[in-house]
Amino acid sequence: MTTASTTQPPPHAYLVVAGVFAVGMAGTTLPTPLYGLYREEIGFSQLIVTVVFAVYALGVIAVLLLAGNYSDLAGRRATVRWGLVLSVASALCFVFEGGLPALFAGRLLSGFAAGLFSGAATAYVLDLAPPHKTRAGLAATAANMGGLGCGPLLAGLLAQYAPWPLRLPYLVHLGLLLLAGLAVQLLPEPLPGADPRSAPHPEGMAVPAEVRRVFVPAACAAFSGFSLLGLFTAVSPSFLTETLGQRNLAVVGLVVFLVFLGSIAGQSALGRLGVRRALPTGCFLLVAALLMVAAGLAFELLPLLVVGGVTGGVGQGLAFRAGTTAIGAKTPEDRRGATLSAYFVVAYVGISVPVVAVGALARAVGLKDAGLLFSACVLVLAAVAGGYLLRPRVGATLPR
Repeated sequence: MTTASTTQPPPHAYLVVAGVFAVGMAGTTLPTPLYGLYREEIGFSQLIVTVVFAVYALGVIAVLLLAGNYSDLAGRRATVRWGLVLSVASALCFVFEGGLPALFAGRLLSGFAAGLFSGAATAYVLDLAPPHKTRAGLAATAANMGGLGCGPLLAGLLAQYAPWPLRLPYLVHLGLLLLAGLAVQLLPEPLPGADPRSAPHPEGMAVPAEVRRVFVPAACAAFSGFSLLGLFTAVSPSFLTETLGQRNLAVVGLVVFLVFLGSIAGQSALGRLGVRRALPTGCFLLVAALLMVAAGLAFELLPLLVVGGVTGGVGQGLAFRAGTTAIGAKTPEDRRGATLSAYFVVAYVGISVPVVAVGALARAVGLKDAGLLFSACVLVLAAVAGGYLLRPRVGATLPR
């Protein structure tokens, strides 16, 4: 059994964890601008693109449900190390990719890695942060969204302007994972009594009773925001290339990156608004964003689509960080990893199920009409969640 360090961790240790978190999450979105190239090489439909994407999300959800409390038992550092190992295995699947089975395997392993990172790395950042944890909450959520945004940008730039477009992005990411692994070795373990030999005990959606009144509205907002991220991550590259004729992969990656950059901007605004106002504000920004996205799809206007995506990213980031902060503050330390994992389960259901529905609908009505229907459904959901969060009885359960 390992014993956590009883000394105060270095003041910037939580930023190192955030950097490792970002590197791990970047690998999960590297394929985003490359799906068109895979379709040309292997030959499959838009529905298969969304199914490949959903396999990743199913991997995340499975790990969060079956091992969401693993970092509470084995320790934050051991769990993050396993996430890095799975990320390496995923990248190797893409490097040696020889068909659709390798894509499914790589995405599934990537989902397993993200499932470990989502709860464990977020809790790790909060655990190593100084007593005043406002910046730590931003570091954790910004690392998550920033990593997700940098993946498409890195892959798009390398695929467009460097050789080996379907190999080099993953080779570069393997180098970053190696550096991240070395950094983790230097970090302390914050949980006393953590045993890396521990096995996870599945708890399902484990949410302590004292957190549930905060968890439910925060999870509703997260579902809505991640649904919009799923649209841009899995579907917008096909729309940009097939409908708008945008063949530059760097531009495709940049559009997705800007959505996640908007998320980081939204997260940084939490300090000015506070959790109680940020959650409903984020939902209503999503409503406005989805109106713009729908108009951009309907009239095939790239600028309007991008502005809508960035606005939606701001709304998603604002609501997501507010929810993470509220849940982290209300949850006992020894249950934080499991509770945050349950929160991410809801988010990843939002990023996967609606996107697969878009892929299925696209076969029947076309990609544009499927995107419009998707936008309308998520718009209604975000509006309902925002209205629910404005109720005085609900707002009173949230920290200011």
